[in-house]
Amino acid sequence: MVKDQKDNLFSLVKSMTKSEKRQFKLYVGRLGVNEDSKFLNLFNILDKLSVYDEDAILKNGDIKKQQLANVKSHLYKQILISLRLNPSHQNVRSQLREQLDFASILYHKGLYKQALKILDKSKEIAIQNEEKNLAFEVVELEKVIEAQYITRSISGRADELTIQAKKLSQANVITSKLSNLSLQLYGLFLKFGYAKNEKDAQEIHDYFNARLPKYDLEDLGFREKLWLYRSYFWYSFLLQDFLNCFKYALKWVKLYDQNPSMVNLNPVFFAKGQNYLLESLFYINNKEKFKYHLDKFEALVTNKSFTIDENVDALTFLYLNIHRVNYYFFDGSFKDGLHLIPKIEAELVKYTDRIDEHHRMIFNYKFASMHFGAENYKECIRYLNKIITTKSIAMREDLQCFARVLNVVAHYEGGYDYHIEALLRDTYKFLIKIDDMYEVQKEMIKFIRGLQDIYPQDIKKAFIELHKRLKVYENHPYERRAFLYLDIISWLESNIQNRPVSEIIREKYYEHFGTQ
Repeated sequence: MVKDQKDNLFSLVKSMTKSEKRQFKLYVGRLGVNEDSKFLNLFNILDKLSVYDEDAILKNGDIKKQQLANVKSHLYKQILISLRLNPSHQNVRSQLREQLDFASILYHKGLYKQALKILDKSKEIAIQNEEKNLAFEVVELEKVIEAQYITRSISGRADELTIQAKKLSQANVITSKLSNLSLQLYGLFLKFGYAKNEKDAQEIHDYFNARLPKYDLEDLGFREKLWLYRSYFWYSFLLQDFLNCFKYALKWVKLYDQNPSMVNLNPVFFAKGQNYLLESLFYINNKEKFKYHLDKFEALVTNKSFTIDENVDALTFLYLNIHRVNYYFFDGSFKDGLHLIPKIEAELVKYTDRIDEHHRMIFNYKFASMHFGAENYKECIRYLNKIITTKSIAMREDLQCFARVLNVVAHYEGGYDYHIEALLRDTYKFLIKIDDMYEVQKEMIKFIRGLQDIYPQDIKKAFIELHKRLKVYENHPYERRAFLYLDIISWLESNIQNRPVSEIIREKYYEHFGTQ
């Protein structure tokens, strides 16, 4: 029976590097009895397979079908133990947990002073590295040991530990509330999307303020500030307040600048902060600052001192390349950015298991938009079809919506009108199913519905009319984001003026920001 790589054990084996596999074999071979063990044989078989094949495992190994589940479970556990011992997976957090385990063992053996010595050092390291949950665990174990009245510790020790526990507990409570708020706001975004009107905005405002804990910024450490800025970022993002998104993403990034040791301890949040900063700058159309922070981000993550594992590697690849593409959208220099597409596609192959399909579809939409701007309509349609025909996941409706609209526009521009009526009909049917549409989307539906009845000589008049209706939404607080997916205003102007859309976008950019 052949399965895909979603088999957990198979995926884990395939994720291992050569050095990790070598260490695993050394680890399980430390006792001679393991050399021919069933789980090691299973590991060797899985390592050689390109896809998970249960029949091949049963045929090539000495494992019976009824034994397979237990052997797989044991192998999975042994691999994780081996990986935990690998130096590449060791960090302050794992070292502190190890010290806690050591102290607990010493305590249960009655070696109280030795346990307290380890705990005192561990607590200091935990606080220095903003690991306040672990620091709290350390203090709680210290209290347990001191409560034995065996160590006869210095007077005032009880008060000292009580004060430490209270401070750490308060910090952990604030962190928990802020992290909950950040996650809840992100959940709202996934469920409902952005605020579409004043009513939505007021509900988000009330929701945020009801859950924001009281705090004094001066009392907050790195960890609490990180979650505070994340919460404010998502609050601003939901409101489509991209200037405040930039403000809090910049605070987030500067927090790491002020605490460089935290970059390698929390590399995922570091990368996400950089991504949100660049995304905010893209939305507020600040190319100069965007380029500065993109170059800075790239220099940091390619530096040898930057800790990178498979997860962080995938994230940095995703963020860097999305924004490398975005750079060419500021001033409409789409043709200059086309060279990125084959490079990114070639590298995407090795991230198949680590970048989800939704983000791959975002790449496809970006590639399609770039080809559209470069007037390569056939290539644009090819990438859009990858989105439109995707059925395996619940694709975000806004991405599907604008992919279909752009598909119609690309067919029109490319002169592929041999089945344009069927395309218009299918697009219209899809769009009317969408709930809570933006006004821009509604106007596009009306236009698409009527497009098939317009005579060729009247098409420019229709473009002028649609441009007039959409122009009022260009700077609307709840509608303007639609134009970030598809700059329909510039496209309409290009048709009205008979000029390339890239030229229109470039002219607008330099008119607003001046020449380079």
